[in-house]
Amino acid sequence: MSELQSGQVVELTVLEEQGSKWILTDGHVEIPLNSSDILTPLVAGERVKVFLYADRRGNLQATTAIPAILQGDYGWARVIKVTKEGAFVDIGSSREVLVKEEDLPPLESVWPEVGDHLYLTLRTDRNGDLFGRLVTEEKVNEIYEGAYEEMHNKNIKARPYRLLPVGAFLLGTEEPYRIFVHNTEMEAEPRLGEEVEVRVIAVKEDSSLNGSLLPRKHERLGQDAEAVFAYLQSVGGKMPFGDKSAPEEITEMFHMSKGAFKRALGTLMKAGKVKQQDGWTEIL
Repeated sequence: MSELQSGQVVELTVLEEQGSKWILTDGHVEIPLNSSDILTPLVAGERVKVFLYADRRGNLQATTAIPAILQGDYGWARVIKVTKEGAFVDIGSSREVLVKEEDLPPLESVWPEVGDHLYLTLRTDRNGDLFGRLVTEEKVNEIYEGAYEEMHNKNIKARPYRLLPVGAFLLGTEEPYRIFVHNTEMEAEPRLGEEVEVRVIAVKEDSSLNGSLLPRKHERLGQDAEAVFAYLQSVGGKMPFGDKSAPEEITEMFHMSKGAFKRALGTLMKAGKVKQQDGWTEIL
């Protein structure tokens, strides 16, 4: 039989009750289970499914409260406490786990607050202590839900899972759509794990989304201007199109007339969104 380890869900046999705890075994090792960690009454000899964790001394303990998030699984965990150590989250068990300070953003001003949710998995360190590991970009690329064209201009509830100087990456709270919000599309940087309402401004070729956190009343650029700005965002903020571009190029790329394109650029420049220089247009 494989060695029992912290972070595992296993089925053990109930040996006996000893005071305020029960003793469980796999036939080789005895594991204590506190009465406070029992959800339903136990009977000696029965098999019971439990979650294993290490106590402060590094000894294995058991609980019948199986976490909603396990090793290898990802999900939203509610923040229940924030200290200098990091953010403690509820994983649906009797044990809270820590997302360590070094895994949180460098700026404490965008650390999560109590009630925010972090997208993470469960891990253990060498001592068997449990901790939360935030989702990586590689994992998001595996799990995000593909968006569809009709989502343009729709509102989606989402939470940031990664914050960068250039902007925020978010996951939808109901469906895991991957959304990027450029820092020009927000009045203030959201907290990690804070629920926000994002307006979809572009559906990209990889079925991820570009979004905006700006109120609509501040963003009435017009449909053509939004389309041009969304294209700029999708190509890294700079494009070889401007007032001097050929009408055929404009029609082929943006499906609008040269006049409509120039009006769209004028709107964006007036709003302080873009500038033109040497035949190129780029985001400010």
